[in-house]
Amino acid sequence: MKRVLVFDSGVGGLSVLDAIAASGHALELDYVADNAWLPYGLKSDAELRGRVPALLARLSEQWAPDVVVVACNTASTIALDAVRAALAMPVVGVVPPIKPAAALTRTGVIGLLATPATVRRAYTNDLIQQFAPDKRVVRFGSAALVQAAEQKLRGEPFDPVALSEAMEGLFGVPGGADIDVIALACTHFPLLAQELAAAAPRAVVWLDSGEAIARRVAHVLIAEHGDPRMRRAGFTDANAAKSVFGAFDARGFATFAQIGGAPVFDAAPIADSASA
Repeated sequence: MKRVLVFDSGVGGLSVLDAIAASGHALELDYVADNAWLPYGLKSDAELRGRVPALLARLSEQWAPDVVVVACNTASTIALDAVRAALAMPVVGVVPPIKPAAALTRTGVIGLLATPATVRRAYTNDLIQQFAPDKRVVRFGSAALVQAAEQKLRGEPFDPVALSEAMEGLFGVPGGADIDVIALACTHFPLLAQELAAAAPRAVVWLDSGEAIARRVAHVLIAEHGDPRMRRAGFTDANAAKSVFGAFDARGFATFAQIGGAPVFDAAPIADSASA
């Protein structure tokens, strides 16, 4: 089976892993969360360009993936070129789904829900200029929704204010009443798909990049059809991640690893979630 390594700063990349697993291809899936550095949005560009390529290069030596998926908008917009330069295998990044949103909107007004860092990036401005120059894009950046997604996966209640703030930031501003498509530009946010739809004042189309990434992975690997297999999940802070092991158990992961600090990033098995 071809092997895919899905990488994120936290558990948001599970939305991408879910899309790849649901694509109907026989792929072996690994997952890595750099949760010791969560959230990436608070790190400098230079810090991320230094850490992410080094971490993924070392893990690729140990886990031998056939393709690496950087399932993090922040890491993709900052460090994707550096990651590709550091790795020998193909690397698939994630970008805000501005292009499909622009194709779908009928009102000409798109909502962009992202982290504060992604909302501000020149990369995002360039995407809008390239693919939606004639559209109005209403942006809202939320760090609280990232935390809410993490809490949901831990089985904990989260503050609904995060949802209401996001809805007000999109629909309650000039032009927001005409939004008919919302692009989710953070991989955490599809994990809150039901909650976001319920909080919205009216029905809209919600777009994320999961299915597009899954198609790209299958194309790059020339993957055969079949059932996926979960292999192992690694964390740069395994103790802090124990509260989300249940979400990985539910997806079929049984083997977990602690990834050591820079610059070595050695992955040491910690058996399974029950004994971790």
